Amino acid sequence: MVSLDSSVNADSRNTHIQQAGVQQVAQSLIDAVEDLTGGSGDWAILSATSTATNQNAWIDAMKEIIEDDQYADLNLVETAYGDDEFQKSVDQTQALINNYPDLKLICAPTTVGLAAAAKVVTDEGLQGKVIITGLGLPSEMAEYMGEGDVATPYMFLWNPIDVGRVAAYSLIEMVNGDLTGAVGESFTAADGNTYEVTDDGADGTEIVVGPPFEFNAENIDDWKDVY
Repeated sequence: MVSLDSSVNADSRNTHIQQAGVQQVAQSLIDAVEDLTGGSGDWAILSATSTATNQNAWIDAMKEIIEDDQYADLNLVETAYGDDEFQKSVDQTQALINNYPDLKLICAPTTVGLAAAAKVVTDEGLQGKVIITGLGLPSEMAEYMGEGDVATPYMFLWNPIDVGRVAAYSLIEMVNGDLTGAVGESFTAADGNTYEVTDDGADGTEIVVGPPFEFNAENIDDWKDVY
């Protein structure tokens, strides 16, 4: 048995299908910050709650990554919290813009925060001046993406089709007796990719599908009706 999306108790599954690893998410977001700011300037993080485990893990990893000399010209001015409430996230976005006049980018690793920040930038006509990126739902972000001056040139999340596919591949391996879900096991699936079972850090194991999926002007229309 496998779990996917949200993991169940480790004792109730063989392994969990994880959409993307913490380091993979963090690196993708920092790469986007570097790209969209041109590698320098003030930027901020708009998170969910200060106690959200996944948000904190991604943010901690992001802060560790930007310690590298490669990112020396990027200035993280603040980590704000919108508590995954739309209006509070709007208020926090407006405060960031007002408090930091040279702010170039807000990175929101939360779907609620990303949509709220993109709305503020769009409503205030700041597209291109304050850039928004992070983790978002295509259905919520399509109006803020696309060609030309938009709030969000591109963003990330997971491809749910890939998650389901890897779950199916894993179950086939288990049915055939070639996978138990133990740390260190691996298999090559029909898609040609090799997947490895790793420790999930919470008394269980997981199989990481891969880096987060990028949504951009070229594919957002294809995905906005999917989820």
